[in-house]
Amino acid sequence: MEITKTLGEFIIEKQSEYPDATGELSSIFASIRLASKLVHREINKAGLADITGGVGSENIQGEQQQKLDVYANERFKTALAARGVVCGLASEEEDSYVHFDDGLNLNGKYVVLIDPVDGSSNIDVNVSVGTIFSVYRRLSPIGGPVTEEDFLQPGNAQVAAGYVIYGSSTMLVYSTGNGVHGFTYDPSLGIFCLSHPDMTYPEDGVIYSVNEGNYVHFHDGVKQYIKYCQVEDQRTNRPYTSRYIGSLVSDFHRNLIKGGIFLYPSSSLHPSGKLRLLYECNPMAFLAEQAGGKAIAGVSERVLDINPTELHQRVPFFVGSVNMVNKLERFLREFS
Repeated sequence: MEITKTLGEFIIEKQSEYPDATGELSSIFASIRLASKLVHREINKAGLADITGGVGSENIQGEQQQKLDVYANERFKTALAARGVVCGLASEEEDSYVHFDDGLNLNGKYVVLIDPVDGSSNIDVNVSVGTIFSVYRRLSPIGGPVTEEDFLQPGNAQVAAGYVIYGSSTMLVYSTGNGVHGFTYDPSLGIFCLSHPDMTYPEDGVIYSVNEGNYVHFHDGVKQYIKYCQVEDQRTNRPYTSRYIGSLVSDFHRNLIKGGIFLYPSSSLHPSGKLRLLYECNPMAFLAEQAGGKAIAGVSERVLDINPTELHQRVPFFVGSVNMVNKLERFLREFS
């Protein structure tokens, strides 16, 4: 790969757009970059090193923790605490938020929310997984301890969000509110290089991503939309192609590049939905809107406007090309 700008160079170049940041965001991204390299290394040793399988415990959501979940959570936590610019972290793998109470960290202006490994059960079968992260300015007084209110902010207050996808190549995709940019990791040099500047969703797509095994449990609006996707109509390029990986990062990344829609609705099994608002939906919704897409939790319910009430809150989630999400919204409204 021909080297263009590195991630570090690109962030420094863009610092002038955020005069209040004074370098802290660069430090946060440096921490995320370091931890993601460590996770990349372990993922690429899966099958050789003892990194696959479960650890025999459950996280607060009652899900089996994978060895990679625990490893990645510790790497990101350590990396973010080391630079003194983050006062606390909330993770899908932690029961509560983690406060960094060293002297420098108490003066940190930011909190980070993270899903260390999205789709971690896929690692056992060599399928792409990812990391999702989100950055907010703290609300509590600088110099004091972090509070839960620092993390319970709506998605429209995000300063930055992004994901790392560990696939055929490892990529870091992020936004700080001025477009979405992707960087591919070159392991021979140990650097992320700008490979996908100004990423945008196609307005339309021909891919729908949903776990159709749960079809019988979905509400009528979602069922009718899936049927719509499957009916032949040459004017609208239907039937659409069904593609579902089971890793939000992977499905989102494919749809962002090719155009499509991802659906994880509420159901009779999961009345509030299954994906976490703070660790998964908000950061992906932020990226989607920055890339010209759309993300909703229901009819006229913009994900980024939801006021969270708890750290591990779940919501329905629909995200993708704007025309496809608008069409889904009409079905949800008609068959509500």
